Amino acid sequence: MKNKVKIKGTLKTYLQASIYLGALLAIVDISICFMDYRAGLLLAAFVIFYFAVVMWLLHHNKPIIMNELISFATEYGQIQRKLLRELELPYVLLDDSGKVIWTNRAFEEVVHKHKGYRKSITTLFPEFTRDKLPGEAEETEISFSYEGSEFQAKCRKVSLKEMAENSDIISPEGYDGYLIAIYLFDETALKIALRENDDQSLAVGLLYLDNYEEALESVEEVRRSLLTALIDRKINKYIATLDGISKKIEKDKYLIILRKRSVAQLQANKFDILEEVKTVNIGNEMAVTISIGIGLDGLTYSQNYEFARTAIDLALGRGGDQAVVKTTEQIIYYGGKSQQVEKNTRVKARVKAHALREIITSKDRVIIMGHRYADVDSFGAAVGIYRIAKTLDRKAHIVLNDVTTSVQPLRDLFVSQEEYEEDMLVNSERAMDLAGNNSVLVIVDVNKPSITECPELLRICKSIVVLDHHRQGTETIENATLSYVEAYASSTCEMVTEILQYISDGIKVKSDEADCLYSGIMIDTNNFMTKTGVRTFEAAAYLRRAGADVTRVRKLFRDDVNEYKAKADTVSQAEIYRNAYAISVCTADDIQSPTIVGAQAANELLNIKGIKASFILTEFQGMIHVSARSIDEVNVQIIMERLGGGGHMNVAACQMEDVSLNEAIMKIKQTLDKMIEEGDLD
Repeated sequence: MKNKVKIKGTLKTYLQASIYLGALLAIVDISICFMDYRAGLLLAAFVIFYFAVVMWLLHHNKPIIMNELISFATEYGQIQRKLLRELELPYVLLDDSGKVIWTNRAFEEVVHKHKGYRKSITTLFPEFTRDKLPGEAEETEISFSYEGSEFQAKCRKVSLKEMAENSDIISPEGYDGYLIAIYLFDETALKIALRENDDQSLAVGLLYLDNYEEALESVEEVRRSLLTALIDRKINKYIATLDGISKKIEKDKYLIILRKRSVAQLQANKFDILEEVKTVNIGNEMAVTISIGIGLDGLTYSQNYEFARTAIDLALGRGGDQAVVKTTEQIIYYGGKSQQVEKNTRVKARVKAHALREIITSKDRVIIMGHRYADVDSFGAAVGIYRIAKTLDRKAHIVLNDVTTSVQPLRDLFVSQEEYEEDMLVNSERAMDLAGNNSVLVIVDVNKPSITECPELLRICKSIVVLDHHRQGTETIENATLSYVEAYASSTCEMVTEILQYISDGIKVKSDEADCLYSGIMIDTNNFMTKTGVRTFEAAAYLRRAGADVTRVRKLFRDDVNEYKAKADTVSQAEIYRNAYAISVCTADDIQSPTIVGAQAANELLNIKGIKASFILTEFQGMIHVSARSIDEVNVQIIMERLGGGGHMNVAACQMEDVSLNEAIMKIKQTLDKMIEEGDLD
């Protein structure tokens, strides 16, 4: 067989070089014959002898050379196999179905299996599912943990098509077989080092005292310095136990420097400092609450500080008494269980009113927009801003698409009156035509851009004003020229009523407009029973003096008989979950605005003893609308946020898509169970 082997390439040229030289010598011999035939004969004899020796050597040595080459190739392959077998890098070969067909010693030591292990790779590493192994892709990478070690697996597809083309027993036509080679890299030490380095990275925090002035006023003057000192000591001591630094930058503000590991410890403890500070009491009637904003995982220290500023703004905008952690990827909320503290001073309202006046007077047109499916508070606040714009002699338009049954009576007050322009109320398409660079967009009763009446207006208008009383969430309206978000306010109508009083001296609010604003306050406070403070009654008193009629407003919101029956049916079928949470479904198919009825039913359920919170689900326009209500024991906002919604502490809502009513109820129950288990709900 070795004699039949044909040599080619460089080795063939090397072995035939002596023949080529003999041929050249023969040509030289012929040339010499023409000069001297005796010398030519002598050289010819040498050439014949030379060829005889060369041919004998080629014939004799070729089998020896081929034998040596084959032996070397065999030994070389064995060495390669041995080296691969002894390679310290764990290595395994799989067939195209993911079954193990060959392993080296290092891999066997990692998985503690013998040499002949031939089961699927998923029996060793469940992470190696079929979709993660190479298929259409030539190479893939998989990170996984195994027995306390961290591994990075590099998987490579090895095609067998070329082998089939050179095979005598496999037809290459239609054959697309392949093997999968996997190399395991132990990155445990690297991951530990990276985690350690990450844990040591800088986190910046801002800590504000929410009610510093109010707490000091509730204690005797001689003891105020002691209260301040105790609070300062409590904060500094707590931060010091975390190996952090706290520096007082103002009388009620602290700058905090922590390691990321310490922030993780704070998160594990659910920021118990929020409750610890409340324990400081030297006779003060009002407990001190704090808000914390922490920024981490930024590319620079300054970016972490900006994250911290954004986080503290969110914490304050949501009512305080909570912590917010902001990273490049997410925002996490902690706390926020206590009621917001109403500010007795109106200084902020006056400052915001003057700023709003400057913005409106600098533009030619004012476009006012609330949230989708406008409610009474949204429409009433829009009417208040409309009156401000007209007082400042500016064109104004209210964006209103779908008119709910609750808003219909208020809308009719303006449609039928000649003194109001025909384009006072416009739809989204008309609003986008009217909007431009010389327009200001005023957004009321909402701070989430995705649920505004016309989100496209946010991109068209460069000057944006936000007035809202809902607690801010992760999604906010960015780059607002003026933002006035007060979570303690009962309603946006209350905030607009306060602003009205500072816009212009002697501003004339018409009776219908006063009715709208009064209605917004009345509905959002559930007839002045929820979130009602001193300033709420002061705003209502101002509107009453401006011409609001309580009897007229009450008549506007009397229920239709079908709506009343639907509400009663919803309340009667409520399920009491965990003896504290009322859950029911509003199936009002013949009602124009069933979500309004659902919200009213949620309020009614709170009148039942022992009910901490109520949840009413309404199927409307292809979505499940959830209305959540509570009195003071449960923060329904954080519950709704986990379901993709929001609101404020006692009134919140969310919308669910692509789920049935039963699935939505199950989601609410699972969320309640999880929050109770985690300690977020009592």
